[in-house]
Amino acid sequence: MHGELYETVIGLEVHAQLLTKSKLFSSDETEFGAEPNTHISTVTLGYPGTLPVLNEKAVRLAVKMGIACHSEIETFNYFARKNYFYPDLPKGYQISQHTAPICKGGYIKITQSAGEKEIHLNRIHLEEDAGKSIHDKDDKFTSLDFNRAGVPLIEIVTEPCISNADEAVAFLTNLRRILRYLDICDGNMEEGSLRCDANVSIRKKGDTILGTKVEIKNLNSIRHVKRAIEFEVNRMRELTDKKEAIIQQTRSFDAENGTTFSLRSKEEANDYRYFPDPDLPPFEITSEFLNSIEKTIPALPEQLIKKYMENYNLSRYDAEVITDDRETASYFEELILLTPSYKAAVNWLLGPVKSYLNDKSLSISGFPVKPEMMASLIALVEDGSVHFSTASSKIFPELASGIVADPLQLAISMNLIQTGDETQILEWVKQVMDKMPDKVLEYKKGKKGLLGLFMGEVKKISKGKADPLLTNQLLIQNLEK
Repeated sequence: MHGELYETVIGLEVHAQLLTKSKLFSSDETEFGAEPNTHISTVTLGYPGTLPVLNEKAVRLAVKMGIACHSEIETFNYFARKNYFYPDLPKGYQISQHTAPICKGGYIKITQSAGEKEIHLNRIHLEEDAGKSIHDKDDKFTSLDFNRAGVPLIEIVTEPCISNADEAVAFLTNLRRILRYLDICDGNMEEGSLRCDANVSIRKKGDTILGTKVEIKNLNSIRHVKRAIEFEVNRMRELTDKKEAIIQQTRSFDAENGTTFSLRSKEEANDYRYFPDPDLPPFEITSEFLNSIEKTIPALPEQLIKKYMENYNLSRYDAEVITDDRETASYFEELILLTPSYKAAVNWLLGPVKSYLNDKSLSISGFPVKPEMMASLIALVEDGSVHFSTASSKIFPELASGIVADPLQLAISMNLIQTGDETQILEWVKQVMDKMPDKVLEYKKGKKGLLGLFMGEVKKISKGKADPLLTNQLLIQNLEK
């Protein structure tokens, strides 16, 4: 009934910490995990008489994201002071571009079973982060860590055009992938370098006026975003069914029980008394500056997915997994120049290679097997010289250990080359059948599933050297005599 009566309207506000070594307006370091209050200075703490200086790299990264999201880049820019009190905001105001964003509009595409959809952006703007309040260090006091204060952020704000939790998940997944491809943000939600607030409302189908909005703050995983939105939508629908009012408020998400809870009620508007920061001069984005950034933008995931599906006949799933991070896509790009077996290359990367990297806690940049070696290994399997299971369990570990050797020579030295000698394979088949006469009888009576057992036995006595296709044919021929 709910699905027929109501529609959901969602807008997301995503804060992404920029990959700069220093803060937005000072030379203080931004590295995560330092001892509290060690990455601070008089500028970070807002001491009287100190002056902020703009970090040029942060501007470059914001513009880079705007270009990738098809946004209009504002050429004349300035920063404003957003005035509000919070214990971990050392200056008593935040320096932000909220009223004059560096990037206006734009969109990010998502693809689901229903098809493609453009999630439109309202803006992308630069701002500094606040510090961190810690409530569990002392029974009587709140502790303050200002290491994060002044860290550069971009805030990516969507229009209220997301229709359900799955679309929100698809948007965030693609957004994070783009941020990582462009080396703008590491996308680590657990460490807080990517944070999401969800603005959720419902309205009766056919209505054009937005319903009362609830903001769910600081969601720190994509899974939590989905769960929080789904819970909140159901809560709102139940209230509406009972003819109870939905109160505009800020809520938080309890991951343990999957519910949201109220933090504070929220008025229609906040008076932050924005005014241009007098200590920061306006800055201009020149065409030369813009062109220099455009040249650094690589092919983005959606372009690569389309290319892999059209040129290499990969499924969308395979193409999405391969392009999930830029390093894997780059490795794949090198690999497919060396082998025509595109699907096999995907299977190796998503199978043995991924398992190896997970076991060693490595990214593919630390993978010791160069694309040339992987291409040679793939060729061994594809031309029938070595079975995939043998190559992955015996030759691949040798290459991954750092041995620089030709996979063919390794296979020869390890006596792993498959034989297509029909006489020899027939001998192994007969040995297996003589060894298991009762199973042969069962097969002849219709238990065809035993074929796998016979295949396994031939593989065992041949030490993996029997060609599986020929073995399969000879087994069927002899078992059905």
